[in-house]
Amino acid sequence: MNSVELSASLEDYLETIFFLSREDGKARPKDIADRMKVRAASVTGALKTLAEKGLVNYAPYASATLTEQGREVAAKIAVKHEALLNFFEQVLGIEPSEAEEFACSMEHTIPDHILQRFVQFAEYTKKCARFDASWMDNAEGYFCKAHGHKSGQCEQCQLKKKS
Repeated sequence: MNSVELSASLEDYLETIFFLSREDGKARPKDIADRMKVRAASVTGALKTLAEKGLVNYAPYASATLTEQGREVAAKIAVKHEALLNFFEQVLGIEPSEAEEFACSMEHTIPDHILQRFVQFAEYTKKCARFDASWMDNAEGYFCKAHGHKSGQCEQCQLKKKS
């Protein structure tokens, strides 16, 4: 797959088309505009640009479909978004609306190797008995769900760390 340079805005359009087209393989411009809360003229301009880059098939007054390359690029963006969203919600305990906002902005800039570390750390926190924790709402740090103590105060976790 050739690397295509896309702005964050065009990546958002591509990702929206990806999600909207999951059912029947196409996305109507009106549905794209509604989902993204933009004007129809903005959608038309974005679809023309994405078509020029070979990422969507688009003709005026018709639904858009992803090309094979467009589907690959969009899927990669969607994976980044979901990984970041999961990390913010599950590991850091950030409220879903705020987590969604930050995942959407970070998905455009985070390099793959750093994203992979986020994913590995999130998986580690689920599996490691020493890290059965969640972020406390009052910003005091982590809380051990397994033993009901603040992180660093849980004797059972400290013993497991030593062994």
